[in-house]
Amino acid sequence: MSDVPVTRLVRSDATRQRATFLELFLDLVFVFALTRISARLIVDFTGGERGVYAGIAQALLLFLALWVVWSMTVWSTSWLDPEAPLVQTVIVITTLGAMTMAVAVPDGFGARAPLFAITYVTLQIGRVLYFHLAGHGQPDPQQSVRILFWLLLSAPPWIAGGLVDHGTVRGWFWAVAVLLDYAGLFLGWPTPRIGAQRIGVRMIAAEHLAERYQQFLLIALGEAIFVIGLAFSGSDFHIDQSAGFVLALASTVLLWRIYFHVAGGLLDAAVDRAGDPARLATYLAFAQLVMIAGIVLTGVGFELFITEPLGHLPAAWLVAILGGPALFLAGRAILEYQVFARVSRSRAAGLVALGLLTPVALRLDPLSAGGTAALVLLGVAAADTRRSRRHPPETPSPPF
Repeated sequence: MSDVPVTRLVRSDATRQRATFLELFLDLVFVFALTRISARLIVDFTGGERGVYAGIAQALLLFLALWVVWSMTVWSTSWLDPEAPLVQTVIVITTLGAMTMAVAVPDGFGARAPLFAITYVTLQIGRVLYFHLAGHGQPDPQQSVRILFWLLLSAPPWIAGGLVDHGTVRGWFWAVAVLLDYAGLFLGWPTPRIGAQRIGVRMIAAEHLAERYQQFLLIALGEAIFVIGLAFSGSDFHIDQSAGFVLALASTVLLWRIYFHVAGGLLDAAVDRAGDPARLATYLAFAQLVMIAGIVLTGVGFELFITEPLGHLPAAWLVAILGGPALFLAGRAILEYQVFARVSRSRAAGLVALGLLTPVALRLDPLSAGGTAALVLLGVAAADTRRSRRHPPETPSPPF
């Protein structure tokens, strides 16, 4: 059997920049996965056995594992041709594995923990091995070795965590595994003798990568809308619940506006202008991760103040109602720095305002607390609009 030509795997200038239908199909799995993460968190915030803070920690570990799978796929298809049969096969394998992980999420720290961990390890190692063997080492055999080296480092704590019976011990095992996986991603999988190198260091499709990040953020916003609709459709349609429904929708629009205002719409230009596009792509992924986690947490807050708008406000609920928007603004500030090498004062002001309003919100009902968060987001969006009117359009200037 002859070697697979590199030109059939690596993107060329003529390669279509838009996401393929198969890639969009993969995203549907992650829509479902985010709904399972939200459902777990809603149970934890409303009296689940795990408790709020333990539930958040567990959901975070599950979410981080899913994000690694998605991120590695996106980076690969922004470097390799997503319409090449070998690459398409890997995407299909990823779809099946990610769906299995997603269905395990609701009990991912219980009876389905072995399924989640074993599927994750098998998927991560299996698809790299398959691509390396089926592609005869093309286009970069050393990159496969780097990634496999780090995946084999994290595999034992993933498997051990999946097999132990104690939830806390499982959490520590998986925390170590996640740290190893993210260290590899962040550092470019440094490996003895062959060093480090990020995916796509030689060539990366900026438009494709930017579109994929933007699409996943829209997926997260869509999941928030799903939560809003589900919560309101199951309510009694009282005036206070209707007010919560309208407030949640308005807040979602504000999240969309804040993200796509200038920086969120210029990701492709930023990657094109970067001196180190692969490094910027890595950092952009971490900014997206923070924002999407914030959106998911904010969506949980929507559920809380739609279903119990005027009831007692447990202090832990503010982690979602105010903490979710704060996490989103923090991620958006990181993104802005990566695109323009600066951060607007409105981002810092919004974060400070949410922090200062937290003690006040403790004396409010859930709906009023949600309104407080919405007012802060509205202030940030208004400040962005004023800045755009007073200053000429900016050109991306990444810090590296």
